[in-house]
Amino acid sequence: MHYSKLLLISLLAISFVACDKNDENPNKDLIVQLSGLPELGGGFQYEGWIIVDGAAISTGKFDATGDITITTSKLERSQLEKASTYVLTIEPNPDPDSGPSSTHIVAGDFSGNTTTLGFDHSAALGDDFNSAYGKYVLATPTNGDNNNEYSGVWWLDISNTPFTAGLGLPTLPEGWKYEGWAVIDGTPVSTGTFRDVSAADEAAMFSGDMDGQPYPGEDFLKNPPSGLTFPVDLRGGAVVISIEPHPDDSAAPFFLKPLFDKVPEDATEHTVIEMDNHISETAIIGSATK
Repeated sequence: MHYSKLLLISLLAISFVACDKNDENPNKDLIVQLSGLPELGGGFQYEGWIIVDGAAISTGKFDATGDITITTSKLERSQLEKASTYVLTIEPNPDPDSGPSSTHIVAGDFSGNTTTLGFDHSAALGDDFNSAYGKYVLATPTNGDNNNEYSGVWWLDISNTPFTAGLGLPTLPEGWKYEGWAVIDGTPVSTGTFRDVSAADEAAMFSGDMDGQPYPGEDFLKNPPSGLTFPVDLRGGAVVISIEPHPDDSAAPFFLKPLFDKVPEDATEHTVIEMDNHISETAIIGSATK
């Protein structure tokens, strides 16, 4: 037989044996690559999951952040090959529950052996937030004196009466809340968490004794955090809307910030100011290969 034919037969035989052995291997690796993954508080960690016939199977927990590659070895080949979806969750640490939490941060459906991961997947946050918008006014309705008006921020639109919500944000799934922030002398100070843009938020830590507006917002009039003095002038600072995991053990804004605005130095009180959409600057992207 011609030498080249013998070589071809030998190579085919080696390839067949290698493939056959690989197919017989009961385990298979899952490789997940993520870019821009935010750091979590000390009481939480990430956990990956594959969805097989509707059931969630853990691929392991990790604390890595930033641009990372996670390789999970020794997953059952039969399960991994049937996996329809990959989901990344935020879990408490220690975690008393063997199942996934409700805080899903990115997900993707497999097409063949790969999937693109993002927070717009229905198994994650469910929206890309590109259509989110925000409007706010500087005012302090809770002191009743019509003074120190630059010491409060409220997300509402007073262009017409009755007033309307100043935020256009999608409804978040369970495990997430929005949070407002004012950056005062370089320090982010929370205005409270909320899920409904047309209702008051869940905190009034710094406001005066009178009722505020029935929308997210805060007056910075009393109980200042250490290092700050109230009242303040918010002009020249910044206001932010973030997306926060819930529960949340961090006093700082989470990485996902769909809306941001540097408050104009020449802003006037009781005047509607529009925010910028910054979600493209805080996106988390990635892929999974099985």
